[in-house]
Amino acid sequence: MGLCRQVSQVTVAALALFGQAPAASAQTPQSQCSLLSGKPCHPSFCGVFHRGPCLPYYLPPLGEDLRLTIVSDDDSAPAGANDIEQPLDSIGAMFAALRACWVPPPQDEARHGMQYTVRFAFKRDGDLMAPPRLTYASHDAPADVRAIYRDAIDAALKRCTPLHFTDGMGGAVAGRPIAVRFVDNRTVARGKSLQ
Repeated sequence: MGLCRQVSQVTVAALALFGQAPAASAQTPQSQCSLLSGKPCHPSFCGVFHRGPCLPYYLPPLGEDLRLTIVSDDDSAPAGANDIEQPLDSIGAMFAALRACWVPPPQDEARHGMQYTVRFAFKRDGDLMAPPRLTYASHDAPADVRAIYRDAIDAALKRCTPLHFTDGMGGAVAGRPIAVRFVDNRTVARGKSLQ
């Protein structure tokens, strides 16, 4: 009798330890679960041959910022002012409007391979929240060349803004960071290449 009582006490303790007891079976979505927890672990990754608890598998979060690359090459015609009459209702339409505003610096002031990235955000009404912030410029470019590209980017954004968003698009894009990378791949004079 004593041995049966000890075995039943060990069994009850083991069940409580592995999540079969009511107090141990309550889990939050952030807590770990195991094969013996009594509750399903969805979504998760584990298996019979996996040692340790089943960890919930959550998809990595999508980036909260929007990224656009505008490449200037010999085949691309320079754009002009933003003359789109209808309100922009999608991210693609916003990117097309930003591409249409870009006019690269004149070729005699340009540098082949120059890259310049700025980050900014729009208000709900399509105006810029603050001046664009430089996040990257080609490290080999001298300060005067960086200033030329910065002036061209400022002029392009001044031509474009305020963008005319629909109400839904204005609410969706307001305050979200937008990173725009400008790449100049036009052929220029021989001594002005970064490569």
